[in-house]
Amino acid sequence: MTWQGLCRDVAGAANAARRAWAGPCRERDLGVQALKAALAAWVAWAVSGWWLHAPVAFVAPWVAVVLVESTVYRSIAHGLQQLAAIAAGTVVATAVALVLHDTVVAMAVVLPLVLLLGQWARLGSQGIYAATGALFVLTNGSVSVATSAARLGEALFGAAVGIAVNALVLPPLYLRDSRTVLKDATEEAHDILRDVADGLAEGDWDTERAGSWHERALRLHRLVEQAHSSVEWGRESMRGNLRHRRVGTGAPGGKQYDDAITVLDYAAVHTAGVTRTVLEAADEDRSAPRPDPELARRYATFLNQTAHALRLYSHSRFADEGEDELRDAVAELRGTLQDLRRGLARPLTDDPDQLATYGTLLAQARRLADQLVISGG
Repeated sequence: MTWQGLCRDVAGAANAARRAWAGPCRERDLGVQALKAALAAWVAWAVSGWWLHAPVAFVAPWVAVVLVESTVYRSIAHGLQQLAAIAAGTVVATAVALVLHDTVVAMAVVLPLVLLLGQWARLGSQGIYAATGALFVLTNGSVSVATSAARLGEALFGAAVGIAVNALVLPPLYLRDSRTVLKDATEEAHDILRDVADGLAEGDWDTERAGSWHERALRLHRLVEQAHSSVEWGRESMRGNLRHRRVGTGAPGGKQYDDAITVLDYAAVHTAGVTRTVLEAADEDRSAPRPDPELARRYATFLNQTAHALRLYSHSRFADEGEDELRDAVAELRGTLQDLRRGLARPLTDDPDQLATYGTLLAQARRLADQLVISGG
């Protein structure tokens, strides 16, 4: 089992390397960031250690390598927080050690203080470096103001190198990832709706098939959450980033992205509602009845039109094409929804369970269409 897991890991690494070599992708971005971090550390050490022979030269490459962050904005923000934390820990440890003249006792006094300081919200995730800075002072031989000042200078230089390398050498840009994830989520929503529509139209659906639809609808919601996270990540990657001006990209997280997330969120939630209702109707152990075949076919038409409108919506937002087709599809969808409402409003049955099923399907249909009608109308 361990050998099989190792083989899978090796195969996964090989596939990632092939994707990175083939063209722009997430794996290539990670490889570039790794090389940049190594470059930042090398530059910081070459200047501070090899050229200037600084007394605590190791601090500069250490700070530089950890500040080649996933976005330029994050490098700057974390750099400021990290410098503040290191400075606080260094100053506190130096002052206490010089007063007590005993590093062991000083460590017992200083560590609780700097660890509490590290919890300060303004230091964010970099608060732990307050304790790191204090430990460097107390465990590196004799304590002196000059050595501590040199350590702070090296940290400042390392931060400058790390931020500069991340900002000037192929700064990370995740707009491509945001578009890809949004398109993938839209395509998955389209495919789920088409599959459910085909099953309802043919009358060929049982508990297993309906359960598969529902599982996919639940996974769609997680995919939409990933898309939202990717858009936020892309928006952050543009802050302080000069590269987007050179490559001519617009700001991610703009209105078209926010609108797409909203539409996909509605689609995910109400697709899950539709598939849940179909699953309950397919389960022989539940009281929910299967929809009338004629109603199922009409509902399948509505789902097919919704799937088509979602795909056109994606094209109109991310490929700048299909606006007229989207308007026509939305108009057709609106008409189908009205027909579906009128058909379901007629008393098809006196069975309260069937009425509940019809009512649930109608409610999900209305909610599923509303956002597309608003966005594409």
